[in-house]
Amino acid sequence: MKLIGIGGTDGSGKDSLGQFLQDEYGWLFISVTDLLRNEARKRGMPLSRGTLKHISAEWRTGSGLGVLVDKAITEFNKQPRKHSGLVLASLRNPGEADRIHELGGQVIWLDAPLKIRYQRAVKRNKGTEDQVTFKEFKAEEQAQMRHQGDETTLNLSGVKAKADIFINNDSDNLEVFKWSIGKALSGLI
Repeated sequence: MKLIGIGGTDGSGKDSLGQFLQDEYGWLFISVTDLLRNEARKRGMPLSRGTLKHISAEWRTGSGLGVLVDKAITEFNKQPRKHSGLVLASLRNPGEADRIHELGGQVIWLDAPLKIRYQRAVKRNKGTEDQVTFKEFKAEEQAQMRHQGDETTLNLSGVKAKADIFINNDSDNLEVFKWSIGKALSGLI
């Protein structure tokens, strides 16, 4: 099975990249965040960042640091149709990047300038509980990039350090984004 894991900063376009690979190249795209949201719904918990962080740390403690990758592979294996491969986003722990590599996959790190990403996040989160000020957005990112806690917690800088491919998504032009993806991933997709 071909396997790609996507890590990156908030608002960098991780889900857009995964959806593009699904739509244009026949990969199955699974959002790790959606797996966590589904679990929160099952438990009747609020769909907040704090809840998702709690569930992901709990799962990593109980089933290993690569558990979210393994859960995505389980979903991939349930699919009746054949896909070109599996692409999953959002890697938020270096153990997830390690698991991708153990399975012969590649890790992509996606980034964009902070102000562009904040504007995307505001547009995406309009009307939800995840609306934050620019200052809060910046502080949250700094906290995610600076590892705090045990090995089961978020550690974006650890994921970035294990990435194989880096893509800068500094344009809101979809065609430019698709072109940069094709260039960066030629030979992989």
